[in-house]
Amino acid sequence: MQFYAYHGVFAEENKLGQSYIVDVEAYLDLSAAGQSDRLEDTIDYSLIYQLVQGIMARKVYRLVEAVAEDIAGQILDTFEQVQAVKVKVTKPTPPIPGHYAGVAVEIKRNRDAGGDTS
Repeated sequence: MQFYAYHGVFAEENKLGQSYIVDVEAYLDLSAAGQSDRLEDTIDYSLIYQLVQGIMARKVYRLVEAVAEDIAGQILDTFEQVQAVKVKVTKPTPPIPGHYAGVAVEIKRNRDAGGDTS
């Protein structure tokens, strides 16, 4: 998913904004959906997109780590069938001198343990 948002430590980032890429992997039992071929037996991916879109637009975060935590927490809170979620937030053009493809943070959160597994 790609969004334009205003996160960052520097005032210029909060004022001018920049593109962000968010990857979400939700871990849940998909056997019922695989057998039934019914949306009701899985998660409507458009709802995850809407949730992430709202988080990216709703608040200005200083750190991509905070963005990732909010996304992971809200997915686990919203979708009870999700047992774990992996969220990667990439900032393709951070204000850092040098040549690179961007900076990113990736976290994995489990419903039972609630802790970081990666």
